[in-house]
Amino acid sequence: MPDDDPIRKPSPAAGGWGALRSVSRELLRSGKPVEGAKTLLTLNQSDGFDCPGCAWGDPEHGSSFEFCENGVKAVAWEATSARAGPEFFAAHTLSQLREWSDHDLEKQGRLTHPLRYDPASDRYEPIAWEDAFTQIAEALRALESPDQAEFYTSGRASNEAAFLYQLFVRLYGTNNFPDCSHMCHEASGVALTEAIGTGKGTVRLEDFERCDLIYCVGQNPGTNHPRMLKSLRDCVARGAQVCVFNTLKEKGLDRFSDPQNKLEMMRGGSEPTSTHYFRPRLGGDMAVFRGMSKCVLEAEDRAQAQGLPPVLDHAFIEAHTAGFSDWCAMVRATPWAQIEAQSGLSRAQIEAAATLYLRADRVITTWAMGITQHLHSVQTIREIASFMFLKGNIGREGAGLCPVRGHSNVQGDRTVGINEKAPAALLDALEAELGVPMPRTPGHNVAEAIGAMLAGEARAFIALGGNFARAVPDTPLIAQGFAKLDLTVSIATKLNTSHLLPGKVSFVLPCLGRTEIDRNTSGKRQLITVEDSMSMVHGSAGINLPASEHLRSEVRIIAGIAQAVLGNAVVDWTALSEDNDRIRDMIARVLPNFGDFNADVRRPRGFWLRNPAACREWHTPSQRANFALCDLREATEWQQIQGLENTFVLQTIRSHDQYNTTVYGMDDRYRGVFGARNVVFIHPDDIVGSDFAAGDLVDLIGCFDDGIHRECRGFHLVPYDIPLGCLAGYFPELNALVPHQIVGEGSFTPVSKSVIVRLRAHQG
Repeated sequence: MPDDDPIRKPSPAAGGWGALRSVSRELLRSGKPVEGAKTLLTLNQSDGFDCPGCAWGDPEHGSSFEFCENGVKAVAWEATSARAGPEFFAAHTLSQLREWSDHDLEKQGRLTHPLRYDPASDRYEPIAWEDAFTQIAEALRALESPDQAEFYTSGRASNEAAFLYQLFVRLYGTNNFPDCSHMCHEASGVALTEAIGTGKGTVRLEDFERCDLIYCVGQNPGTNHPRMLKSLRDCVARGAQVCVFNTLKEKGLDRFSDPQNKLEMMRGGSEPTSTHYFRPRLGGDMAVFRGMSKCVLEAEDRAQAQGLPPVLDHAFIEAHTAGFSDWCAMVRATPWAQIEAQSGLSRAQIEAAATLYLRADRVITTWAMGITQHLHSVQTIREIASFMFLKGNIGREGAGLCPVRGHSNVQGDRTVGINEKAPAALLDALEAELGVPMPRTPGHNVAEAIGAMLAGEARAFIALGGNFARAVPDTPLIAQGFAKLDLTVSIATKLNTSHLLPGKVSFVLPCLGRTEIDRNTSGKRQLITVEDSMSMVHGSAGINLPASEHLRSEVRIIAGIAQAVLGNAVVDWTALSEDNDRIRDMIARVLPNFGDFNADVRRPRGFWLRNPAACREWHTPSQRANFALCDLREATEWQQIQGLENTFVLQTIRSHDQYNTTVYGMDDRYRGVFGARNVVFIHPDDIVGSDFAAGDLVDLIGCFDDGIHRECRGFHLVPYDIPLGCLAGYFPELNALVPHQIVGEGSFTPVSKSVIVRLRAHQG
């Protein structure tokens, strides 16, 4: 191994003293350890603010410390004492800053002033808010068509900001809403809408307390949504089964030491978070569920032959589903050889996992981006839903489908209208509310926006949060796309790489963070809302003083741009920006599902947005839940590379020290990586069978044949418990290997979990 070997012994379990040390370290790094500790006491509390991290639900019974390690990192990262003010930008050109890492850019701290790019000096310079709004309006009005502008949204935006944003964009004249959901859970929304008539999960947090079995598929809660670990651990403790299907062996899906359990911490103990753990090959999950469905149907056949009670919930299938007979014929015709070859699991392993289903009465299946970022993700989720229909595991207590979304309000943004293919009902309601027509032509998703930027067809890009340039595939190409733009606008709390790719006219507009107090001009403290993965809508109000007197809320910034572009003839933007209650009243009029929004959201824990499928109401063309006739693929990526030397299937993942594209630090203690991110995880036997040794530096070469050379250089090979032929490494560093043209069928989601690459010795 090289002298700078970043690999050490990993943590024995998720959480524990490692989590407490990490929390303490992050609070100290923020420069405000005492204020940060006080802030945490109101995190996810009814009188405080909602975590700016993940979208896992909050328990009904509450907790005085309802947060996790990564929630602390998110809060400390936002509430830092560091500032990136005019002096910083006067001292650094954008050309210089483009040499910095993502981590070092954001470490400079909170943005303090609205900024405009000066091409002559290659620097950002302060600008007055009203001047910025006027110049942005001039650039947008100068476009030949509103469809030449792309309006990106990050999942950190509130319901109020997202609703106002879509209102402005549609009145401006386009449905171009490339959204962060297109890069993560779009496949879930598409598949579930086809299967059950709604694009959301059907469970609530209480269902995890009543289920008999959880299938946890393609996700890593320990890093991505750590509060889920307690739910899994509690399920195991009360005797429920937790069956994991995940390519990597992850600490959080093995054992969890609860940092809030004093006795356990004193003893150095931990408890299991799963009872069964299977590691399918990348791209093999659909075959796994096809195999389990085959097992269930075979069990039903045996029961009928022996005169035993039926295995299937025939009453549910007959009353609530369509397509069952054709689906059964397809499943029965699928050969076990194909299932085993694609899944990477043996028939015995799949039968063991299916036996758990046969024995359970109430089953939940959860999944995340390990399922959604493949070519065949929509088909896989349809397969999962069909499997769950067999025993009626939807629309009843302790059972259901649960896509675990990432960013805190990515689901809420879609609910309130961030949708390039908006439902006709939403557009009809907006027209009725405003008395003017809405654009009806579908707009651009992320993949289509990238294509428009690269082709020079997009002329403006406005981002409500996020780090688009680092989140998307083919990152080197994206810089070329940004260079062709007439206008770029970024609404942000911190500096990131996207801000360093200016168009002809570029602005960075600093906004308040989730932790900060937002008061209107009359001094009223404003409340915002978010929607979690369980369709619960929560209120959130910051408690910290703003990082700068020049900051504005996202709502005020959007309203300022909208007023400058459109005037007040149709919408009184000033009035809406002055009181978020007025925005919520409009949301409730346009989307009646929100009920008495302003009253209900002020209740402890907020309120549930009614999910029709959870009530066994199917808003599909058939008015039923639909079984899916989706054939297994002829060959997965893993099957395609057989016989090719040093060729593997790569998935990009997060480290434990990051959230989305935000890199908090350089450690990944659950996987035993410290002080580095240039690592690639590989099965030990794949190293033995190659020309490399553990710790060697290698280059990864993309194998997609489109005339574009894709390469990431200088990555340490790290032996890990991962299936043969599969690799894993961190994004955004490895996003350069993901072709932007290859997207999920029906979802347009990047295939970041199934990228074919070749390894070679590092060439320096």
